[in-house]
Amino acid sequence: MAMSAAEIERLIKATFPDARIELRDLAGDNDHWAAHVVSSAFKGKSRIQQHQMIYEALGGRVGGALHALQLTTALPAD
Repeated sequence: MAMSAAEIERLIKATFPDARIELRDLAGDNDHWAAHVVSSAFKGKSRIQQHQMIYEALGGRVGGALHALQLTTALPAD
């Protein structure tokens, strides 16, 4: 079962209310997404830790309901 952009954004925002999220459907099937997430919650975290935080926010859906996620993360520009 595919996930909509709205559902992905809702799950991320529930954990990271300040997040700016850009989503792109890579295959037009709501199953393969690219996400760029910007949040101050990433401060002091490695890139791997930032990605793990997003995967946790998605509640284990990556690889299931969300088949593939190409993820980039960043801190807000000051």
